Amino acid sequence: MSEDVDWAQVAALLDDLYTAADGLEQLFPGRKFTLDGHLVGSIGEVTAAYMFDLDLNPASTLGHDARSRCGRNVEIKLTQGRGVAIRHQPDHLLVLHRPVGGPMAVIYNGPGAIPWDASGAMQKNGQRPISLSRLRLLSKDVADHARLPIMREPPV
Repeated sequence: MSEDVDWAQVAALLDDLYTAADGLEQLFPGRKFTLDGHLVGSIGEVTAAYMFDLDLNPASTLGHDARSRCGRNVEIKLTQGRGVAIRHQPDHLLVLHRPVGGPMAVIYNGPGAIPWDASGAMQKNGQRPISLSRLRLLSKDVADHARLPIMREPPV
């Protein structure tokens, strides 16, 4: 991940996105303008790559988003909500949460089998949901050697 990124500018742009979404929700009561999909996924991927010194796979690579320096395949999830959904059992899972205004926090950093086994039933869209509160509980039992080391604090 490039060291030349102005993370203060990234944080300001993220805050602008949240402000725009909130403004649209006020203009159109009853409609949600949640930031999700590729936008949030890409934000999570570049932030996790910076924090954990990961090598990102090409965008939309099936299976995993990145590879760690120690060779682990890593799936990255970012949410501003209360949960995430998993499509497959990842080798290693990073779940990040960034509420409006930040800062970003690591909710889960560990083997993917643990949250996969604890996830809900497969839904029609092929995803299995799991709440952040459940991930926090599961994270407490992950041994330090099974976590990826945080190389840099969350920049946004």
